[in-house]
Amino acid sequence: MNPRTAEAAREQAVADLRTVREHWGDLLAAIETPPADTWPPRQLAHLMRPTNDGPELVADRAPLVLRDYPAPLNLDALDAGTAVERQVFDLCDTLAAAVQLPAAAGDPRAWVLPTHSASVTHRAASPGSRIHGLHWACVWVEGRLLDDDTTGPDALFNRLPGYLLDEAAGVAARAAGRVLGALGLDRRHTPISRPCPACGGPLTLHTDPDGPPTVTCAQGADCPAAVPLDRSGRRVWEWPAVLDLGPELTAAA
Repeated sequence: MNPRTAEAAREQAVADLRTVREHWGDLLAAIETPPADTWPPRQLAHLMRPTNDGPELVADRAPLVLRDYPAPLNLDALDAGTAVERQVFDLCDTLAAAVQLPAAAGDPRAWVLPTHSASVTHRAASPGSRIHGLHWACVWVEGRLLDDDTTGPDALFNRLPGYLLDEAAGVAARAAGRVLGALGLDRRHTPISRPCPACGGPLTLHTDPDGPPTVTCAQGADCPAAVPLDRSGRRVWEWPAVLDLGPELTAAA
């Protein structure tokens, strides 16, 4: 891999890991949200959660693979979350085994591998650094991608070789895609089953991981809704005006 290609792969992997981190709390909330045809859609519901107890600290949430969900409300979101956790945790194990130096032992920046019991279940006797959760694991992988703590007398890691950069980039891309897909944030255009409250025309929900969701009415200028037209000539409810559609669409259901 030439230096320019390697740098591009490194930057994209870091961006994908940050996407996972930024949306991880939303995915955890989606597990507790039924995937029914209700308003607001799941990708908006996480923005409307009560905040009486202050912002949720994702780092304080136990890893999904270490928790029990006897009756999750959204199995698709749970499956996505557990798959992403396992992929990222396994990547951390692989990178630590390859580039972590003995000097890192006991250092808080080190990744601690899980230990396994001798029982027939082969369950981990200790989860190691996995106990800190997905958010911390993504930060740790990012550090390896950026070759942090690899120079000087206090170096804790070797530089990441090209073959492991490829593996990390692949895992990061798949994890970001799985999280965004589970949340409906992968540039989708989803028809809404309820009609436009202003003209009865068909509505479409547009989601994009790089911006807030919008809703459009296909009747365009013929729709009397007090919202602007987009570049395609459709009436468009942008954020936060999208929230104004909730009670009206619910009543029309």
